[in-house]
Amino acid sequence: MIDSMNKQMKDAMGPLQEMMRIQTNMLELLAKQQMECTQSCVEATMAQTKELPNCSKPEDVVKLQQAYAKEIEETLRQAGQRNMDILNEARVALTELAQKSMKV
Repeated sequence: MIDSMNKQMKDAMGPLQEMMRIQTNMLELLAKQQMECTQSCVEATMAQTKELPNCSKPEDVVKLQQAYAKEIEETLRQAGQRNMDILNEARVALTELAQKSMKV
């Protein structure tokens, strides 16, 4: 009797545990992505700061700032796209889990 109840409880908790695993994985990937994005932005800022003393004319500063802005824009665009990919993968996995759980 107790073994049967334990098995039923484990079976009932299985989808919840899988959902938590999917969400944990999603959050880990998002955190990693955000750290990489932040690191890339900091590196771009440091590179710009190192190049600034080499600018002799205002036009040089403008060009440097434009290159920096393009690099940051591309970094953020890629990070945003990767974040959406991660969220979509989690959504698909959770949807499949919910559908599978309803069939049982």
